[in-house]
Amino acid sequence: MKVIVSDTDILKTIELKQLRDYLQVHGWQEDYPFLDNATIWHKQEPERGEFEILLPNRQNLGDYVVRLREAIATLEAVENCSQIEIMRELITAMPNFTVQAVVMQIKPPHPDNLSGYVTLLGVVFERLCQIKTNLSDRAYILAIKAYQERLPILCTGDLIKENNSFILKDPRNFTLEHLVVS
Repeated sequence: MKVIVSDTDILKTIELKQLRDYLQVHGWQEDYPFLDNATIWHKQEPERGEFEILLPNRQNLGDYVVRLREAIATLEAVENCSQIEIMRELITAMPNFTVQAVVMQIKPPHPDNLSGYVTLLGVVFERLCQIKTNLSDRAYILAIKAYQERLPILCTGDLIKENNSFILKDPRNFTLEHLVVS
């Protein structure tokens, strides 16, 4: 099954610097400006010819998301990988991200309040990833229970990618998912 990334809110979170860096690392060459709003990038493939991407210069352009969809579709064809794999490398922040996960590790609570760092194992763009977060009060207690009883959890927050690690900031709506056995 071929997955096409079309969610406008997700595409808007892709920073131009990330996409430029991705293109450079994967052998694309910045060629020339297109009007005042974009640059043309090329990649020569020995067996298949030359490919082109029109990359906007600013994220506030009206067709920014359209150009990103086109760029990701072109990258999928040229790089021979899925759009999900490409997005996994490009995304640096996803606001209001809800993760279903299991609690893998709990650091001891801070000495002055009931809070601590927790490591979750959840799915981000179809891949299991470790996600670190800081929980307090009721959420921290629920995380301990989930860890002890191996219960899955749901939690919403702002997912940030830093140095290839995921951090869930501002965690909220932390709940246990009770399994129903029939």
